[in-house]
Amino acid sequence: MQKGNTQIALILASLIISNIVVLVVSQGQLRVGFYSKTCPNAESISRKVVQKAVADNPRNAAILLRLHFHDCFVQGCDGSILIRNDEDGELKAQGNLGVVGFDIIDSAKARLENLCPGIVSCTDIVSLAARDAVNGPFYDVPTGRRDRRVSKMSLAANLPDVDDSINVLKSKFKEKGLSDKDLVLLSGGAEIHVRFAYIGATACFFMQKRLYNLTPGGGSDPAINPGFLPQLKDKCPFNGDVNVRIPLDS
Repeated sequence: MQKGNTQIALILASLIISNIVVLVVSQGQLRVGFYSKTCPNAESISRKVVQKAVADNPRNAAILLRLHFHDCFVQGCDGSILIRNDEDGELKAQGNLGVVGFDIIDSAKARLENLCPGIVSCTDIVSLAARDAVNGPFYDVPTGRRDRRVSKMSLAANLPDVDDSINVLKSKFKEKGLSDKDLVLLSGGAEIHVRFAYIGATACFFMQKRLYNLTPGGGSDPAINPGFLPQLKDKCPFNGDVNVRIPLDS
């Protein structure tokens, strides 16, 4: 996909995700400029960290957009996906495998903590980062969200999944007040474009079921060439790094 089309898709996807925020968070708790008195430079500081990250690696734009989508789709934008030290946490859910970008949020949070300790929530940083990462038309982001302290894998069970049928996906998006067009755009902007730097390759994330859990008892897909199967398992070991890329040609 051409760079210009990718940029447009990312911008439109960020705007749609901002509408999810309105749908799933009480608007009475949020307002534009929430930190204008308690931490006046909060948004500009976060923006500088995010824009540097994207300048260093353009793929970070889609990475941050995807992180925002996965945070908001479950229970609303509450930062629960950022809780990473809980074995039963939301991040461990199948639908969240491969979600990254936490280091950028951590970096922005550290800068803000030095200036305004305990003021700016992590989930607001995620929301602001999604806007600032795509480098598109500026739009106001209402802030004032509070971070959830508990993260449960079970709460993320209804995330869109790579194995979902189109009807299941449409149903999941409809529950969030999103249209079929929103589904297509978000699937492209937040999911596919996160891999635009890897044209000609796929991720181990998409191979796990066929390699280790396609048949009863955890067997591999019998359709995979027996001579090729060990090579795939070597590149994508069970419980290994799901973000490892493998070439599509072979």
